[in-house]
Amino acid sequence: METTTIPVKGMTCMGCVASVQRVLNGIDGIAKAEVSLEQAQAAVTFDPAKADLQTIKAAIMDAGYDVA
Repeated sequence: METTTIPVKGMTCMGCVASVQRVLNGIDGIAKAEVSLEQAQAAVTFDPAKADLQTIKAAIMDAGYDVA
């Protein structure tokens, strides 16, 4: 398992946090995703054999948020 922190821009409320969390948890290979509005980031633990960083970032962007 690998853990990474991804800065997420554009979240303004807990609904945004829930949206990002739902998108991340829907990706095969993600074991844990913790999204923080205050820190504007997502901490993601994933299996690199099933999911990669580009897929994770693309899912966040597809949900309407920016990643740094």
